[in-house]
Amino acid sequence: MQYLPHMSQPARPQSSDASGPPTPGTRRAAAQRLKMRRELSAAAMELFATKGYEATTVDEIAAAAGVARRTFFRHFRSKEEAIFPDHDDTLVRAEAVLDAAPPHENPLDTVCRGIKEVMRMYASAPAVSVARYRLTREVPTLREAEIASVARYERLFTRYLLGHFDEGAHREGDDDPLLAEVAASAVVTAHNHVLRRWLRAGAEGDVETQLDHAFEIVRETFGAGIGAGRATSAETPAATVSREGEVLVTVARTDAPLDEVMRTIRKALKERH
Repeated sequence: MQYLPHMSQPARPQSSDASGPPTPGTRRAAAQRLKMRRELSAAAMELFATKGYEATTVDEIAAAAGVARRTFFRHFRSKEEAIFPDHDDTLVRAEAVLDAAPPHENPLDTVCRGIKEVMRMYASAPAVSVARYRLTREVPTLREAEIASVARYERLFTRYLLGHFDEGAHREGDDDPLLAEVAASAVVTAHNHVLRRWLRAGAEGDVETQLDHAFEIVRETFGAGIGAGRATSAETPAATVSREGEVLVTVARTDAPLDEVMRTIRKALKERH
């Protein structure tokens, strides 16, 4: 498997401000846009809870938020979209994490960091997230909209992982593309499993710690394959245990991520015992 740590990233749709660094004006406009989307979403959720999803109209949502119908449609294409006001902005933040990844970082670690932006979106407003979760369980149309949103993240992470393999080196029977897709799905599935469990518990507990544990399982399952192909052993942390003196020796690059070094040490100790 040919891993390309310095390969340029695959092309992805550019965000609206990709033409240059954001200015104070564009930041204010983005903040105002997100504020309006959240206000419309809050109005929609309250009406869905009191009147029911089917009985609520776009006109009623707009009126409850104090805006015109056309303003609603500037922000959302349908009333089911109004229940998820933050996904577009969160997708942009997740892309930014991938774009800014250091060249020595294992791409699977980068993807895990990227999807944490989704978790933080939910954790920033626990009560709203719990209410949204309960509502999506009751309304199939909202559930389908949620699934579509999750699929966008999965496509983003799959493209990123595929971008770190030399497709020209693929031979018949080469499983790199399959591994990239399965790994991306595993990261998203692990995130969704932890998030659903946290929401079912009423947003109680340290969801980030739970997520880190789930990602550790994903890394142990897929990390060796994704990370294989680094040019020399000096680029990848290695650890051996001396049986005579019970001494653990670790070799790592000075710029290797600390969490990768620690995983290597834990694995060596586990194998020893």
